[in-house]
Formats: sequence, structure tokens, C-alpha cells
Amino acid sequence: GDQGDVYNSFLDCEEVTPEQTAEGDVLISRNGKLVRPKRLPSGLYQFRAGTGHERCVFDCVEAINAGADLLWIETAVPTVHEIKDMMDEVRKVHPDAKLVYNNSPSFNWTLNFRQQTYDAWVAEGKDVSEYDRADLMNAKYDDSELSAAADARVRTFQADCSREANVFHHLITLPTYHTTALSVDNLAKEYFGEAGMLGYVEGVQRKEIRQGIACVKHQNMSGSDIGDDHKEYYAGEMALKAGGAKNTSNQFS
Repeated sequence: GDQGDVYNSFLDCEEVTPEQTAEGDVLISRNGKLVRPKRLPSGLYQFRAGTGHERCVFDCVEAINAGADLLWIETAVPTVHEIKDMMDEVRKVHPDAKLVYNNSPSFNWTLNFRQQTYDAWVAEGKDVSEYDRADLMNAKYDDSELSAAADARVRTFQADCSREANVFHHLITLPTYHTTALSVDNLAKEYFGEAGMLGYVEGVQRKEIRQGIACVKHQNMSGSDIGDDHKEYYAGEMALKAGGAKNTSNQFS
């Protein structure tokens, strides 16, 4: 059959007779039998369990056939071997296929890589009796040997994926959402705690200055200089400008 027939083969179906069908049923002829796709409570069609890998490979191949120059694959957890297995299958058809992989903050990276490390140690016969696999996110393991080994895996994840799975580009979605939430939470604790304004000065502004972050001059970054130039061009000496010798932005010169 065609591509549609291939995709229909992934559907979870039940064999029926004509007498068992109802008005509006969608029916498929499969291997000489009449079958009816099962539906989820939402009304969507249900795929057979365990077909995710095969469907992803099929989608990738068809996407390239249709003209895609980059693929984007999402996985349930960040594991090099799963990404590699899928891309190996895709490259049997398209040897030059390029993958973009999302290092998603939706993953619990700490837990996933601690569990991967735990499983690897078990396979190697290493003693893991001091660790509870289901509780590896516990802070008591933060300074453990297993935690250090897991962090080493996280550190090389991009390089490992690029080497093993030929990942063309790694991206990380919405990291600034999380960095903003974390930094504001930390600032609020300091500012409304004993540190007071020092919480901002020491934790934010001084670091901006030392690291050469241009945003320390937020007036400039918001376009005040451009606005002043515009006003001066049209009004000359009569221009009412935001800048000037006494402008606070000059304190950061």
C-alpha cells in the first residue's frame, strides 16, 4: 500500500464482522480481515503499544522525502542510545539526515541521569546498595559518587549525541523562563530578608558590572540614546532629552 496504509498499520484495531459495525464506524481491510480502529476517550485513534520508535522513524523518512532539511525528534527521556537507534534507522534510507535535538527542561535531567548511571553500575556489577533508585533525586545523594558520575554524563551529553547519533544541532527550549523564575525567587528572598538592598547590589548589579553585561545600563538598552538623538536632530538645543551629564546611566561609564 501507500504511506497512508503504512501509517494505518500502526493503529490498534479490533477484528469485527459487518454485523458488529455501527453507523459512522471507520473500518479498515487488513490482511483480508475487517478491523475497526480503537478510539481514546477523546475520540482520537489509538496506536498499538510499542510502535512509537517505528512511527518516529517513518515520520522522519517521510518528512525528508517531502523536502525537510532538518529533523526534530522528541524522546521520553534524554538517552543517547534511543536517539542513536532511531537515527540509525533513518540513515538507512537517508544517509545524510540531520537531526535537531531538544535538550528540554521538561526532562528531570538530574533524576534521569542518576537512574541511567545507577542502571549502568548494576549492569557492571558495581555495588549500589547505598542508593535507592526510586529516590535518587533526594538531596542526600547530591555529593555522592553516583551523583558525580551522573553529572559527568550530563556534561558530555551533547558531545556524546553528536558523536554517536550524528546530532547536527542541540537546542534548549525556554531556559530563560526558568532562569528568570529562579533569579527572581533568589532576589526576593535576599531583598525582603536580612540583606535588603544588598541582595540586589551584590547578587545582580555588581555581577553585571564585573561581567560586562550591557543591560546594567538599562536606559541605553531600552533605546533612550536613540530617542535623544532623534529629538536633538529635530529640536536642536531645545530638545528635552533623557540623557545628559547628570543622567544616572553615566555612573556606569
